[in-house]
Amino acid sequence: MVTPRLHEATWERMIQAVEDVRERCELAARTLEAAGIPYAVVGGHAVANWIASIDRGSVRNTRDVDILVRRDDLEHIKAALDSVGFDYAEVTGIHLFVKRPDGKPSEGIHIIFAGERVFPNDPVPAPEVNESARSAAFQVLELEPLVRMKLVAFRRKDQVHLQDMVRLGLLDATWPGRFPEPLAERLREILADPDG
Repeated sequence: MVTPRLHEATWERMIQAVEDVRERCELAARTLEAAGIPYAVVGGHAVANWIASIDRGSVRNTRDVDILVRRDDLEHIKAALDSVGFDYAEVTGIHLFVKRPDGKPSEGIHIIFAGERVFPNDPVPAPEVNESARSAAFQVLELEPLVRMKLVAFRRKDQVHLQDMVRLGLLDATWPGRFPEPLAERLREILADPDG
């Protein structure tokens, strides 16, 4: 086992890591907009936008970027993102774009197809791209479809994002009624124990 050690410039490395992800997200968004391709930023960056609207100190960082697009636009997206230095790949069924020359899939632009189930057993499909609004930097998924996506995925990080939204008052006891089961039950679980 490797013994971890702190680098002298740990703070700067942390800041640069966050900045690198922000730049990738904004570059991808600007490129899609310039090409006239509808999209919405989803996942952790969409959550961060909603959280920051209430309390910027509660924003959590994420290393990848999730973007919702229409499958019919994939070839146009490949050409547009290639033009600004992204290589397309499909890894274990995930469509993604990695920044040249040395990007990693875990730090890539991950594509989610609008109106389709991410996994076959998902209770509902992903939202449509028009369920979005303009933030300062890009199109971001509206709160209700974003919560729906988080409830479908319901991994630990999704649960933490939902807990943050509850803690900041973005979600309350009226929200489970907006979703079908089992999503409503998942949200009731979060609301019952927002601190986990």
